[in-house]
Amino acid sequence: MSDQTDRLNAIMARLRDPDGGCPWDVEQTFDTIAAYTIEEAYEVADAIQRRDFSDLKSELGDLLFQVVFHARMAEEQGLFAYEDVARAMGDKLERRHPHVFPQDGELEDRKSDAWSQKARWEDIKAEERKARAQTGALDDVPVALPALARAAKLTKRAARVGFDWPTTAEVVDKLDEEVAELKAELAAGDTEKAAEELGDLLFVMANLARKLGVEPEDALRAANAKFVRRFGFIEAELAKDGRTPDQSDLAEMDGLWDAAKVAERA
Repeated sequence: MSDQTDRLNAIMARLRDPDGGCPWDVEQTFDTIAAYTIEEAYEVADAIQRRDFSDLKSELGDLLFQVVFHARMAEEQGLFAYEDVARAMGDKLERRHPHVFPQDGELEDRKSDAWSQKARWEDIKAEERKARAQTGALDDVPVALPALARAAKLTKRAARVGFDWPTTAEVVDKLDEEVAELKAELAAGDTEKAAEELGDLLFVMANLARKLGVEPEDALRAANAKFVRRFGFIEAELAKDGRTPDQSDLAEMDGLWDAAKVAERA
């Protein structure tokens, strides 16, 4: 390990030391830290989207600290250590890139493009799942993934074993079907069934994103940013008159929303 990696692991060990360490760090467990790990991953994604590479450096450090934290807790319980995590990752990368790293003394032919190579990666992952006696195609799709991302991953896994619409047009038809079913439940006033149909609609949207080669989380994140940007335009325009949105009305704000769209196009 590098000097800085050694230093980081030493700092973590000191923080976790019951004799003079940090009381908060000492009392943490895998379960209590998991939420912070997820949060840090999102902050990395946010820094990337904002193209703030100074912040990205910091956020990657925070995410690395999460790895060190989990590894330290595991070492304390005699499960594994940071070195084992790094070794396992190195082994996995070499195993999943047989076109770069020889396996059993032989180098596999390189695939013609990135898409083909990604498909080979998935084949190797499937072989690993079989070796771990995970017989179901969906067995190791993490439940803790964001629901939209998990939906896309579930449909991707199912598609690999042939359970998939042949064309994007058929997914769009299914989308129309789900919208009609949602409208019917809304008209009937059945909020429980409407919620179920809304879930089905979101699931089909995730499937459509997969068919289009779009990450649904990325698409929704971009839509969120667009909404924030355009609503900010509304607030700025109203502020010119010394007003806030709650001092306006829907018709005026809708007109300003349209003006924001025009300004973006310009």
